[in-house]
Amino acid sequence: MPPRRPLLTLSGVGKTFAGDVVALRGMSLEVREGDFISLLGPSGCGKSTALRLIAGLSHPTAGSIRWAEARERGDIGVVFQEPTLMPWATVAENAWLPFRLRGQSYSAVKDEVREALRLVGLDAFAGAYPRELSGGMKMRVSIARALVTRPKLILMDEPFAALDEITRFRLNNDLLSLKAKIGCTVIFVTHSVFESVFLSDRIVVMAARPGRVEREVAVGEPYPRDEAFRTSPEYAALCREASAALHAAMGEAA
Repeated sequence: MPPRRPLLTLSGVGKTFAGDVVALRGMSLEVREGDFISLLGPSGCGKSTALRLIAGLSHPTAGSIRWAEARERGDIGVVFQEPTLMPWATVAENAWLPFRLRGQSYSAVKDEVREALRLVGLDAFAGAYPRELSGGMKMRVSIARALVTRPKLILMDEPFAALDEITRFRLNNDLLSLKAKIGCTVIFVTHSVFESVFLSDRIVVMAARPGRVEREVAVGEPYPRDEAFRTSPEYAALCREASAALHAAMGEAA
């Protein structure tokens, strides 16, 4: 397999908030096309801050974030921890939002919206409202909204943390299937070692105070991954390695 091309690079990135609160210092990371990267670390280590900087929702106070090619509108999709759906809008209207913000009518992009809902298994619920959906279905709508423009990069900030374990496992499986279908790059924030190993090909373990990359754990197991992988000796060994790296990072932060 040829090496993946660089997509974006964080070089010595720092972020200091008011009151001299240092969230990140000297964070460097290369993101390549097709990567599935999990940012794993203790609470307060700057994982969500790093995601916001990459998304352009905030700006670094030190260092730089460079895209290999000129970034275009729609190149990034974002999924937050809460679905953040508009309660007065239907499922289809919620998924249409990125296009609506560009001034594109629903009729002009209805095929793209329908395809995004089909990919997350909600094509039969296009006319439903968020109040009629389960927690897992609401998160699927949020994912459809993030991928409707077929972005190069999808940023996900602990999207499954509030869901029960069975739903979380199912959405983990679905997320890998979606990534394979649309060929995007994913950066995924999680506190779960088990989730990071199942999903990722690279786990970036972060240390806190200030946030920075402490170590990378490579997950070389091939995709697609299924329940057999979750019960395999290879999975258990990788979970132990990632857990040890996380504990070391937390020990340094203490």
